[in-house]
Amino acid sequence: MDLVAACKAFVAVSGHGSFTAGAAVARIPQSVASRRIAALEQRFGTRLLERTSRSATLTPFGREMLPSARRLVELAETMERTAAHAKMRPFRLAIPDTGGTLLRARLVADSRQRGVPLELRMATPGERAELVRTQEVHAALVSVPPDQGSWRVPLGIADTGGPYGTPLYLETLRAGRAERDTRRRRIALQPEDDVPHIRDRITRLRDALGLQPVQVFVGASLVTAAAEVLESGDLLLCSPKQADELGMHWRPIGELELARGYDIAAAHREDAERVRTLSSAAIARCLGTPEGS
Repeated sequence: MDLVAACKAFVAVSGHGSFTAGAAVARIPQSVASRRIAALEQRFGTRLLERTSRSATLTPFGREMLPSARRLVELAETMERTAAHAKMRPFRLAIPDTGGTLLRARLVADSRQRGVPLELRMATPGERAELVRTQEVHAALVSVPPDQGSWRVPLGIADTGGPYGTPLYLETLRAGRAERDTRRRRIALQPEDDVPHIRDRITRLRDALGLQPVQVFVGASLVTAAAEVLESGDLLLCSPKQADELGMHWRPIGELELARGYDIAAAHREDAERVRTLSSAAIARCLGTPEGS
């Protein structure tokens, strides 16, 4: 027996003195109201209502039980309202600041259709990990080595030249003897790529090729790094999708295969599982994963 449903019927019928009127208020058929109250009476072993053809009046036992039944119904209704509000509270997810506004909006729209009112917070890799640690967000897409992640985003070099049909070999950025006084082109990293499995690999390659230390640097933001490239003709380490959004031409690095890796981090398992209910494809597009990969 559904005790709450039975108590709702009992409260409604006793309050209106009629099975017909009480059932209408409770939005159930009269026969259902009658069965539920009968089940309640059977459970307690005595009658709650005296029935006539036109009315239903409380028995002495029914008068004793009515306050408790009302409290149970009110508590159930309060729980239902609380549950509805809880479902509508934003689910805060920290993500990289690498995708376009439209892709982020599509991720939020898709998530709402799946019953998750998503609220995105853009942050750097270190900030995202800290937001999870302090539980300022429910979950985050954190940076991991690409072979350890659920999503993988290839990286290469973009600039305002091109289009190109071949990779860029970084050894070509090394100045020859006749070019020692010429400004050498630099590679700008955005904060999203200032992580060991990306930054350290490209700086080791820089040193192995004999490039100058200043030829690889980290911009304060994606906008700052892109502005350096647009102003000076330098190079930007980025994904193909980012290059397209910035109006630049992208090509892979000849000596090195680089990629971003992403996985889910959350303080509580249920929050991580909730992220997994979202569209993996929509998340991938937001991160910049190539279509079909």
